[in-house]
Amino acid sequence: MMTLELAVAIVDGALAKGRAIDCAPLTVAVLDAGGHLVALKRQDDSGILRVEIAVGKAYGALGFGVGGRELREKNATFMAGVISTAPKGMVPAPGGVLIRNPDTGRIIGACGISGDTGERDADCAVAGIEGAGLTADPGNA
Repeated sequence: MMTLELAVAIVDGALAKGRAIDCAPLTVAVLDAGGHLVALKRQDDSGILRVEIAVGKAYGALGFGVGGRELREKNATFMAGVISTAPKGMVPAPGGVLIRNPDTGRIIGACGISGDTGERDADCAVAGIEGAGLTADPGNA
């Protein structure tokens, strides 16, 4: 189960990784398995659409049950249709990382990050998730 304490640990770990690798200002969102926002932080000077993009990356990963790296490879026409129907928006790109229970493999949420390149966003999400003792699933690279 995704708790506020876990979500905050993921966000803080992701932001620490971003600082360590000199990322552009990041926005980090953690959703529970039902797609509800649990925690979000936006660094100073992070762009005006970064909240929506970060949430959309996490929401897309949850909706398909695969990480953003894998979503990026899906049929573009199909994805355009899905994006238009997703009630909270969806961004099929790296930086949307599933959060799995390390004991069962069950999806308990997703982390979405926006601000740097998709790959660096994903690396920060993985660091935050693994730092909280959970399993990160960014999708096939």
